[in-house]
Amino acid sequence: MSHARREYADFQALAPDAYQTLAALGALAAKAGMDKQLIELVKLRASQINSCAFCVQYHILQAERLGVPVDKLNLLVAWREAPQFSTRERAALAWTEALTLLTGGVGDDVYEQARSEFSDKELTYLTSAVASINAWNRFGAAYRWTPPARQMQAGAAAS
Repeated sequence: MSHARREYADFQALAPDAYQTLAALGALAAKAGMDKQLIELVKLRASQINSCAFCVQYHILQAERLGVPVDKLNLLVAWREAPQFSTRERAALAWTEALTLLTGGVGDDVYEQARSEFSDKELTYLTSAVASINAWNRFGAAYRWTPPARQMQAGAAAS
């Protein structure tokens, strides 16, 4: 059985500057006016890929709080086959997967799909959200943070 090596609160206490920097980066896309539900889907999908239990649970709870339909949350892992996702969401999820996996770079087809749905500014902020969650996932997975309880504290800042 897996056990936490350190907890999320330990990260906040041990490296408050790193914590604040990641939190600020994670908040940029929403502050720039991007759809918060879309950003949560992106963060959840990257967290699924990276097997970060803490971040998966955290972003499920955030998405629920923002009103993301349950069927989207349940089918996110198979978004390509699920009709619930819009063209814009599909472009964002493809972009997220390409940036998260980075095995062969980001293909022209994925870039063109993203550019057809997002402005240059939006795509830059979407990229910042993907970069942020991937950094959070590295901490959460490395330290095996305990996933938050359903009754998560309001105002928790993980991104």
